Amino acid sequence: MRASLIQIGVDPDEPVESRRERAATFVRDTHRQTGADLVVLPELWTVGAFAYREFAPRAESLDGPTVTVMSAVAREAGVWLHAGSIVERAPAAEGQPTTDDGATLFNTSLVFDPSGALVRTYRKIHRFGFDKGEAVLMGAGTEVVTAALPETTIGLATCYDLRFPELFRLLVDAGAQLLVIPAGWPERRREHWTLLARARAVENQAYVLACGSAGTNGGVPQAGHSIVVDPWGEVLAEADATESVLTVDLDLSRVARTRADFPALRDRVLGAR
Repeated sequence: MRASLIQIGVDPDEPVESRRERAATFVRDTHRQTGADLVVLPELWTVGAFAYREFAPRAESLDGPTVTVMSAVAREAGVWLHAGSIVERAPAAEGQPTTDDGATLFNTSLVFDPSGALVRTYRKIHRFGFDKGEAVLMGAGTEVVTAALPETTIGLATCYDLRFPELFRLLVDAGAQLLVIPAGWPERRREHWTLLARARAVENQAYVLACGSAGTNGGVPQAGHSIVVDPWGEVLAEADATESVLTVDLDLSRVARTRADFPALRDRVLGAR
């Protein structure tokens, strides 16, 4: 299986319509040049993960313009597309933050199949901000989500989720062999990004595909450094901080071999199924 991670830049001065079209061009060109089976975009690339003031104005529904554009390019390219995440505007949810006009916002990831169908969504469970920003502006997801591809099953997580290993255990219990993590990770904590991506791969004996963003948004420089890690914790590829595409061939049989040769998951005691 071949996967491409598109580390798109988030420029606050770029109109969102232009950014959508540029992302679609990236997906189209990447698939044409690499033949990738799976293409991944970063977290909140339409607005910027730290551009909190833009969350409500740029929120959209699951039949809005970003879903429409991403569906069309997935269908055109005939590719599985994890289109990163958007600020989803949904009806007010009980116990969740609401906007002035009575909606609840979610940080929602989008997975399209090669026909362009939106087959899975994941609302980010762990909201970042420590009582400000995303943590108070957005609702929290409640569902552990996987997506079945023809070759494998991917587990969905987003950015700050990377710090919570219990989520990834649940994803593995649900059958995940690839853990896909779009992010808008800050540059000042880049070492944590790399460390945690490798840790989640080692402890779950799974591939980790972690796709970050480039540029600066909300005054926060982004780490970039998208990374692909194999089930033994080896870094197969890592980007720098600039806008770029990372393409890697994955031997999916390596997941089963690693789990059989070093059966640590079998020896779980606490929280074991």
